[in-house]
Parts: sequence; structure tokens; C-alpha cells
Amino acid sequence: MTDPLPPCPECRSVYTYEAESLLTCPECGHEWSAQAAPEAGAEIRDSVGNLLADGDTVSVIKNLKLKGSSTVIKVGTKVRGIRLVDGDHDIDCRIPGIGQIGLKSQFVKKVTD
Repeated sequence: MTDPLPPCPECRSVYTYEAESLLTCPECGHEWSAQAAPEAGAEIRDSVGNLLADGDTVSVIKNLKLKGSSTVIKVGTKVRGIRLVDGDHDIDCRIPGIGQIGLKSQFVKKVTD
């Protein structure tokens, strides 16, 4: 089995494909060299492109309904001390009043104090 192709570096789409010697994104049209492609999980960026690291503080940018519950994480909720993990939900964190959850980096923005 071959390794999965990396997501698009521009729009983070997972639907990339190989076209001759280039990788191509069908969603935004970006093309890049397979040799220059970053490794999957090498870096995680927030919704505006800021590089995230373990221990950062982030803010939620839209209301997020928790699956299987009527609880909503409101826009502007600050989450301190995040931990980056591999997978679809690439941020593990603890939110007061809710508990331990996983967030997608596309729904947060890094807070600079």
C-alpha cells in the first residue's frame, strides 16, 4: 500500500492527486512538486495561517455544536494549553465546563498576548 498523498498546502484539502511529476489540488487548483511537499502532520496552522505549537492559547472562531449533545462552544471561547495531535481533530484540549475534547485547527485562531 502506498503512503497517502499530503493535503494541499494552500487550502488543506485532502483530495490531492498526482498529475505527472506534480501534486494537484482539485479544489483550489494549486500545483506543487511532490519532492517539496511537506510531510503530513509536520505543521498545524490555525484558520488564518498562524503556526500552532503545543501549549498555545487559541480562540474559537465560530459556534461549535458538540456531537451527541446540546452543548455549544461559543465563538470567542479561549482555550489554553492546547496539545497538537495527528488526525482529523488535530488539537486536544480541555475546556472549562465542557471537559476534554478534540478541535479542528480550521475553527480556531491563535491568541497572541
